[in-house]
Amino acid sequence: MVILTTAILLTAQDKTTPVCNIGITINNSYSKADSLQAIMKRYVQAGLPGVAMALWNKESGWWAGAEGFASIEQKKAMKNCHLQYLQSISKLYMAVAVMQLREQGKISLDDAITKYLPEKYVRDVRNAAHITVRMLLNHTSGIAEYSTDPAFVSYVMKHPTQKLSTEFVLGTIRGKQPMFTPGTRHGYSNTNYELLAVIGDAVTGNHAAYIAKNIFAKLRLNNTFYRSDPHYLHYINLVDSYWDVLNTGQPANISDIQRANVASYIGDDGIVCTPVDAVEFLKGLNEGKLVSAASFKEMQEWVTGADGKPIYGLGLEFFEAGGIQVFGHSGGGIGAGCILLYVPVAKTYVFISTNLGTLFAGDLPAKADQLKNELLLTILR
Repeated sequence: MVILTTAILLTAQDKTTPVCNIGITINNSYSKADSLQAIMKRYVQAGLPGVAMALWNKESGWWAGAEGFASIEQKKAMKNCHLQYLQSISKLYMAVAVMQLREQGKISLDDAITKYLPEKYVRDVRNAAHITVRMLLNHTSGIAEYSTDPAFVSYVMKHPTQKLSTEFVLGTIRGKQPMFTPGTRHGYSNTNYELLAVIGDAVTGNHAAYIAKNIFAKLRLNNTFYRSDPHYLHYINLVDSYWDVLNTGQPANISDIQRANVASYIGDDGIVCTPVDAVEFLKGLNEGKLVSAASFKEMQEWVTGADGKPIYGLGLEFFEAGGIQVFGHSGGGIGAGCILLYVPVAKTYVFISTNLGTLFAGDLPAKADQLKNELLLTILR
């Protein structure tokens, strides 16, 4: 075991000064380190801009590695200290905040959202009086998806670097037909977590400040940021973002578009952090440092998908890989893709990310998915 002393992280006083302390001890003798590093290198050579990962298990402790570039144009090598976009993994942080507020008696999961949601948003939601907080958490509300609305997509395409207000985003669903009757089935919708963030603001005054105090600070996640200041998506060690929009195998730098896109959403997106901090978060959650054991068990009450198999809990996604059951959350955007998992049978936590857009199908996004699967199979072997 040796202490990693590489220095490129940010100080709290000056977010433009590269100072690094990822806060953990890396086991450089981890038996699978060379294999994992070789896999990441191979996929970078196959066209991914950059890859980073971190993992922890009781037997081996911590390991983290990276390959490729945080910025191709600046020839800036990807490092363990670089901040990665969490995309929809941010939903899990939002869910934890809601569960904490429930434990404090400030929210009831089975209350109608009309009890907490400001009136200006209630009028946007069909069936609001029949939708509970729990239904938002496990995506059984039936609320329409804002991000697939044709008018919304058209506006974003015409104004790709404009930061959108929450009022604009949620106004997209005004008058839209629900996907289904509330509580009758599962249907993933980013709108659910936008609404949870608005409820969080109504209950706490500022859901982002609440998350920073009650999750980031509680776990000492010093390299995790969410709406911490107007410039947090311009911090010096945030990775550049790439999108192979033409499917040529030569992704373009779309960092400005990525920043505007991520800055536009609350609750369902927005967090950036180092790979180690992502693992620390899920580890802390599983170890009872954020919510009670009863609440964490409730978060794992899975609803089923169309195939009858478990798919989603309260902010947690259920996965099965090679017959092995895991849970956590995935995230994908126009300029990033990632996954954060806990594997109970192996008592292993892992975070994998790339600064390539995985939201849309293409050859490179397919390779990013193959990378994830190959890394996970190597870890579990």
